[in-house]
Amino acid sequence: MYDILIVGAGPGGLTAGIYGSRARLKTAVIEKGRPGGQAATTMEMENYPGFFEHTSGPDVMDQFLAHAKRFGTEVIKGQVVDLELEGEVKKVTTRSGETYEAKTVVLSPGAQPRTLGVKGEGQLRGKGVSYCATCDADFFEDLDVVVVGNGDAAIEEAMYLTKFAESVTVIVIHDDGVLDCNKMSTEKAMSNPKIKWIWNSVLEEIMGEELCEGVKVKNIKSDEVTELDVNGVFVFIGSVPNTDFLQGKVEMDKNGYIITNDRMETNIPGVYAVGDARVKYLRQVVTAAADGAIAAVAVEKYLEGHVEGRVTPELLSKLNK
Repeated sequence: MYDILIVGAGPGGLTAGIYGSRARLKTAVIEKGRPGGQAATTMEMENYPGFFEHTSGPDVMDQFLAHAKRFGTEVIKGQVVDLELEGEVKKVTTRSGETYEAKTVVLSPGAQPRTLGVKGEGQLRGKGVSYCATCDADFFEDLDVVVVGNGDAAIEEAMYLTKFAESVTVIVIHDDGVLDCNKMSTEKAMSNPKIKWIWNSVLEEIMGEELCEGVKVKNIKSDEVTELDVNGVFVFIGSVPNTDFLQGKVEMDKNGYIITNDRMETNIPGVYAVGDARVKYLRQVVTAAADGAIAAVAVEKYLEGHVEGRVTPELLSKLNK
């Protein structure tokens, strides 16, 4: 019986492990793959406080993992396929058939960028292909990049990129002047001299061997394909939370993100959610770590029966005495 069972060993889950173990709670984290989540696939990481020189995502996540283990967090290899979250005892079952019991569960399944699925995208991910301008923009200083997408996130990130890149070309599937973002962002982007536009088009291929060297763009009306010499491709067509296995288990929004309050509590008592899979404003390593710290402290208070506005079994027992 664990005090805290964490599903997913991304930065949020590992931080919850650190805080839970330091609080002398019996803590374990279940992870199906390599610990670290999306951050473990980022070749360069310069925006996590305190790590700024020649730092890679895998290196930082290895330190998160070592830190959690140092305080006693148990790491279990397995893919969670079923959960029983109602009641005082939570049960988590893995694909191999193992079932683990806990007093509380912290959900940290993460999310993944929605990909284009075009030739060269997977091969050059982290080598010119990025899904986060705030993470990688400074690597493209004085270089030419393209942005795929035209929603709020895409246009805001395109404007951010202009602080670093020589030019930013936005590939838009709609007619000339039509964007899916808000009007204010549209006006700002249209007046930015560094931003160029390619309308009625989609990205068809990302070219390069070791690094991105260019792209092929197809006009959806004429079928004409043109090549652009660029050094980077930024894709902003949304993200996909890894929450399919949580359908019907906890409350989620229409896009599959877990709904929590500011204590990371879900709608199920004793169940918390952290990191990119929950509804939040900014999805970064630093915010995931903050989520994990908050969740673990909230768990500690929950187990003590001191959760404001919620009567736990422990508190009810004390009141009855």
